[in-house]
Amino acid sequence: MPPPDDEFLLREVLKTRDVHKISEVFNLFGSDGISSRPYLHWDELRFREPPAGFTVEEWWLATKLARRSVYRRLPLVDERDKPFVYTLPDEVLRQTDFVATHASGQIRFHEEVTDRATRDRYLVSQLIEEAITSSQLEGASTSRKVARDMIRSGRRPRDRSEQMILNNFRAMQRIGEVRNEPLTVDLIREIHRIVTEKTLDNPDAAGRFQLSSEDRVQVLDDQGEVLHTPPPAEQLPERMERLCDFANARTETAYLPGVLRALVIHFMIGYEHPFEDGNGRTARALFYWSMLNQNYWLTEFLSVSRILKPSQVRYAQSFLHTETDENDLTYFFVHHLGVVHKAIDDLHAYLAHKMAEVREVRATLRQFGDFFNSRQIALLQHALKAPASRYSVQSHKTSHRISTETARSDLLDLTTYGLLIRNRSGKRFVFDPVPDLAEKIKEFSA
Repeated sequence: MPPPDDEFLLREVLKTRDVHKISEVFNLFGSDGISSRPYLHWDELRFREPPAGFTVEEWWLATKLARRSVYRRLPLVDERDKPFVYTLPDEVLRQTDFVATHASGQIRFHEEVTDRATRDRYLVSQLIEEAITSSQLEGASTSRKVARDMIRSGRRPRDRSEQMILNNFRAMQRIGEVRNEPLTVDLIREIHRIVTEKTLDNPDAAGRFQLSSEDRVQVLDDQGEVLHTPPPAEQLPERMERLCDFANARTETAYLPGVLRALVIHFMIGYEHPFEDGNGRTARALFYWSMLNQNYWLTEFLSVSRILKPSQVRYAQSFLHTETDENDLTYFFVHHLGVVHKAIDDLHAYLAHKMAEVREVRATLRQFGDFFNSRQIALLQHALKAPASRYSVQSHKTSHRISTETARSDLLDLTTYGLLIRNRSGKRFVFDPVPDLAEKIKEFSA
C-alpha cells in the first residue's frame, strides 16, 4: 500500500489552526528524534496502534517529517532525476557494525575458514549453495543433491534449471577472481553473460543492455500487475556508468558504510533492470563483488540467497517500499542487513557443526595423520555418512580446488590402502567406498 500524500496530510493539519495539535505533530518524537524507532513503511504502520491523541495519518505525517529532516542523499537518481536517499536509524547502525565486525576479519574466526588446508572445501560448498538458491529464486527447480553432484562431477547440465545453477556457480567463481578490480560496465555485462549462458529465449541478449528499439522489460506480480517499470533503455549507458562511479567510490557522498554501498548496488541493478532477464542473479552476484572488493572477506563463505528464498515476499517488498516512499533506501537496508546477519549466524552454526564432525572423525582416525592429508580425511568422513557416494578425479578436484594430478594421487592412495575401490564408468575411472568402510577404518586405526 503506497503511503498517503504527506503534503496533503500537512495541509489538513494546518487547516485546523489548532496550534497545540500542530505542535504535537511536529514534535512527536522529541529531542531523541526517530532513530530508536522501528523503521516501518506505511504498508505496516497503518495496522499499528498510533500514539494517544493521534490518528494513524497524523502519526505517519509526524514520522515523515522527522525522517525527512535527517535524509542523506546519494549521487544516484530515479528516471525523474529525484535522488535516492537513506537514513541511519539505530537498527541500521547496529547491523552495519555487526557485519563489519564479523565479515571483515576483525575477530578470530573458525580455523576451518582461516586454515588454507581446509578453507577451500567450505568455500566450494558455500559457492554451490549460493548458486543453487540464487537460481531457485528465479525459478530453477533442480534438487540440491542433483545440482551438487552435477557441479562436483563436472557433467554437463541436462536442462535449463541445471544450466542456471552451473552458470551461477561459474559467476560466483568469477566474482572471486575479480574482487580487486574496479566495477566497469564491461564487467557487469560479463557477469550477466556468465549468469545467462544458454538459458535465454533470445541468446543475443546475454551480456547486452536492452535497446531503445525493444519493449522495456517490466517487473510483474503473480497476477500480471506491473510492480516496476525501469528507466528508458536509452538512459542505460549513462546510468550504468554513474553506478560504476558510485561502486568505485569516485563520486562524492557522505560517509557510507561498505555494506550499505554493496546493498545500494544490489538495489540499483534491480531498479535499472538493464537486461532482458537475469537481473536478480546479476544483482546478487555484484553485491558479492562489492563486499569482497571492500575486504568483507567472509562474504565469500555466505549464502545470502538461501536466507532470501523463504521470504521472497519480504524481498520484493523491500524494493517496493523504497520506490513508493521517496526513494528511501533505508527500508532495503533494514531488510537486507537482517539477511546478511542471519547468513553470518548460519555460517557460524554450520562451521561449529562441521568442526564437531571433524573432531569425531579425527578421534576415530587419529592415527591417520601419518598416512592421509586433510582432503582424504574429509572424503572418508563424507563416505561414512553417505556410503552410496561415488567419487571421481573431477569431483575431488572441484571440491578442494586442487590440480588434477593432486586429486588423482589422493584417490589412488585411498585405493591402495583398501578404503576405496576403483571402477570404470564409460571412459573414465570412478572410486567407490568399500562396502565395510567403517570396519576397515577401525582395522586401519587399530
